[in-house]
Amino acid sequence: MKVLLLENISGAAKTKFVEAGFEVESLPSALNGLNLREKLQDVAVLGIRSKTNITQAVLEAAPGLLAVGAFCIGVDQIDRAACSHRGIAVFNDPHSNSRSVAELALGEIIMLLRRTFAASTELHCGTWNKSATGSHEVRGLVLGIVGYGRIGSQLSDLAEAVGMRVIFSDVTDVLARGNAKRHTFEEVLQQADVVTLHVDGKPRNRNLFGKEEFHLMKPGACFLNLSRGFVVDHEALATHLKSGRISGVAVDVFPNEPEAKGPFASPLQNLPNVILTPHIGGSTEEAQQNIGQFVSSRLVDYLQTGNSMLSVNLPHCHLEHDPKSYRLTHIHQNMPGMLFAVNEALAKRGINIERQVLDTRGELGYAIYDINRSLDCELVTELEKIPHTIRVRTAWSPE
Repeated sequence: MKVLLLENISGAAKTKFVEAGFEVESLPSALNGLNLREKLQDVAVLGIRSKTNITQAVLEAAPGLLAVGAFCIGVDQIDRAACSHRGIAVFNDPHSNSRSVAELALGEIIMLLRRTFAASTELHCGTWNKSATGSHEVRGLVLGIVGYGRIGSQLSDLAEAVGMRVIFSDVTDVLARGNAKRHTFEEVLQQADVVTLHVDGKPRNRNLFGKEEFHLMKPGACFLNLSRGFVVDHEALATHLKSGRISGVAVDVFPNEPEAKGPFASPLQNLPNVILTPHIGGSTEEAQQNIGQFVSSRLVDYLQTGNSMLSVNLPHCHLEHDPKSYRLTHIHQNMPGMLFAVNEALAKRGINIERQVLDTRGELGYAIYDINRSLDCELVTELEKIPHTIRVRTAWSPE
């Protein structure tokens, strides 16, 4: 069974797959279009990060693909509905790089308020300009967090630890950490000395921040975006920087991001007190190693046991496995009578079901069985012929 890992995924993932008996190919960059489709013809597991797009056309060229691992938080680059339609499991890691992003955000807040990058640039150019003008401590200032999820809430803790007062807004009902206070989106913009975005990639957040939102912010406030590039109107942000209404900016994500070492252009370039980073918020060795271990473990477990817990598209099923039994998994459309039809097909062959579990998620149903004998090709074919069946699979092992 072949695994293809793209975009320089941590070696921890390759090690996990190799130890489990998989054949692994690792590539340092993304693949898309025809190049990707050609590579996927004999691949069972695909690992990607943010630059590889998994479209319906890509999936049609990968008949043997069983699972996709997003070695990152976001899965917007994956057509999850098309994966579900083909019985392809999708896994990601929503946790492992949140600390790295939160630490970078806090560091950039301090550097913006101290105007560290501006001072460093002048010194690199040969100008010694020792001045306190425009330089401030973060202690006592108000940090406004838009999006109080895993990253936003961790940043909240870190900011309070250095003496900031935290206010936040979120579209969901979340629990405040420490002394943080919930406010409306507009109140956060009006009251915060620093506004930082940590929203998800859902369509509702597209163009969230533009001319009107920047105008609501306190004069002289700083602004950070380490979430998604399409959330912010960068032309409007540049205009407010040039006018002085926004005093400092840190941006890690952009509407159009080039491939590795590709040319880059932004209206935010060459403006004072601006920190631009190439989407490296989660790019620490610790985060990438943890992501590599987590996602590869989920993928291996899914292929070996059918465990779909934490999948972003399949129903969540887990069944403790008796090594003396034989495992069967059945992905199907969520229709009445599916469990009965599978059970009947097994009973006709004198196969005893020793344990089973079923769960549904929207239009999908997923069942895991332990049976008392192995599956032959004829039985697999018979199960595949049951109406509304999407995929039938036995547990994988390297033997």
